[in-house]
Amino acid sequence: MNREEHVARLQSEAFDLLVIGGGATGTGIALDAATRNLKVALVERDDFAAGTSSRSTKLIHGGVRYLEQAVLRRDRSQFDLVRDALKERAVLLKIAPHLSQPLPIVMPLYNPLQIPYFFTGLKLYDALAGKANLAPSQFLSAKEIRDRLPMLRSAGLWGGVLYYDGQFNDARMNVALALTAAEAGAVVANHVEVVALNKANGKLCGATVRDRLSGDRWEIVAKVVINATGPFSDTIRQLDEPSATPMLRLSSGAHLVLAQQFSLPTTGILIPKTEDGRVLFILPWLGHTLVGTTDNSTTLSADPQASQEDIEYILRHLQKYFSIPVTQQDVRAAWAGLRPLVSDPKAADTAKLSRDHVINVSDSGLLTITGGKWTTYRKMASDTVNAALTLGNLNCDRPSQTESLKLVGAENYSPQGGIQLQTTYGLAPDVATHLNQAYGDRAIQVAELAREGYGQRLAKNYPYLEAEVVYGVKQEAARSGSDILARRTRLSFLDHQATQSALPRVVELLGNTLGWSQAQQQADLQRSATALKVSATATSNSPTAVLNDF
Repeated sequence: MNREEHVARLQSEAFDLLVIGGGATGTGIALDAATRNLKVALVERDDFAAGTSSRSTKLIHGGVRYLEQAVLRRDRSQFDLVRDALKERAVLLKIAPHLSQPLPIVMPLYNPLQIPYFFTGLKLYDALAGKANLAPSQFLSAKEIRDRLPMLRSAGLWGGVLYYDGQFNDARMNVALALTAAEAGAVVANHVEVVALNKANGKLCGATVRDRLSGDRWEIVAKVVINATGPFSDTIRQLDEPSATPMLRLSSGAHLVLAQQFSLPTTGILIPKTEDGRVLFILPWLGHTLVGTTDNSTTLSADPQASQEDIEYILRHLQKYFSIPVTQQDVRAAWAGLRPLVSDPKAADTAKLSRDHVINVSDSGLLTITGGKWTTYRKMASDTVNAALTLGNLNCDRPSQTESLKLVGAENYSPQGGIQLQTTYGLAPDVATHLNQAYGDRAIQVAELAREGYGQRLAKNYPYLEAEVVYGVKQEAARSGSDILARRTRLSFLDHQATQSALPRVVELLGNTLGWSQAQQQADLQRSATALKVSATATSNSPTAVLNDF
């Protein structure tokens, strides 16, 4: 995808839909609309998945805890949410097999009275999935859990339940959605922000935008404007109507990344009840261990951080459940994401908060979609486009096409593709596996760049190559060091220290590819270092020192 060509089209064409927000929901809407032959534009003020959509727990799931709430509260809406999410879980695993896969998860239980309760609940989880169920849940004895997960504390362990959900690479999935939308005809651009909403006779007719890279400003004309900005939905709504009643209450979820030794490569762990009633996941992810999440009320921030209290909370529970020591020195990275809990301001009971999505239309015609979760992005997108068709009186009788539409990289993907990359291009096994899983059938293009002289690793002991920087610029609209290190690769989510070491070379490659001056390279180095929470000038060998930059 050539960003400059898309920006030029944004400056010269009119559209049926203008989507504000390049996260999972926004790019999903752009894809759904484009495949219905609508003329759609999408603008994202930062980068695709720069916010919540890159900061998830990396699970494609129905929501075990939501099901528990549905049963305890006899809440039909929660049942529906879980059922819909389980259907979408199967769809996502099918349309992006390179970026997602089933994951067995063990729930260890130290109270014998919990065994029938959770086993029954997970069997209900299976039943709600129906034909889309990945595999049957099963009881595991204490011995079976000890054999499977030797890092867990065995004292007091009575047994547990094994169930299945999906796991994915969230930021790369988001990028794949943007690329697939572009290939379907959508005009999409990152680093373009809305600075004003434009109206004619009191009704929205488009927006004024600014390219944050060039400084250019222009107007985009559209029949319907869609606000898909997640935690920032109320900000856009108040740009439309300053007195708009807020829809969102935000919570913050923090995650830590540890070395692989704290998990198994093929099995996750769910701690069902922490000291304050939350759940805690311990998951293998990209050769590391991902642990989360917290759930704290918070205020709006473009860059939420994992607090020291969050880190200590997670480590305290790991120490409680693990038989091996784990301390802050083991933490390689940490991050936090915002979750929007939503109420519909037009509903009778505006105090009721939901984890499902809500579509709201303002008096001027701003269509806002918010709430929901990653797993249900496709249903959220379809519902939003259906609402936009009615709102804009758009002539389109084509239903959503996305349930069976494979995302970029999936069409000719093979799980054995990594072996071909090793054989043909002489890549190391870990590099070949990574490229196959991150790029699918387009990994060959990255491997070709590696053979042309960009085959060096960006960081020691990590599979990311210099070729991915060049490919990210030319094919995936990356325009900064943080775009590359946080979302085209996932290095900054895995290892802050390695990120700090890799950043100067990444910026140099960006500059060479884009024709930047030394001053432009230095400016991006400073901006990216700030965004990634690393130093632009020095590398620390202390994990604690890196953590103190959060």
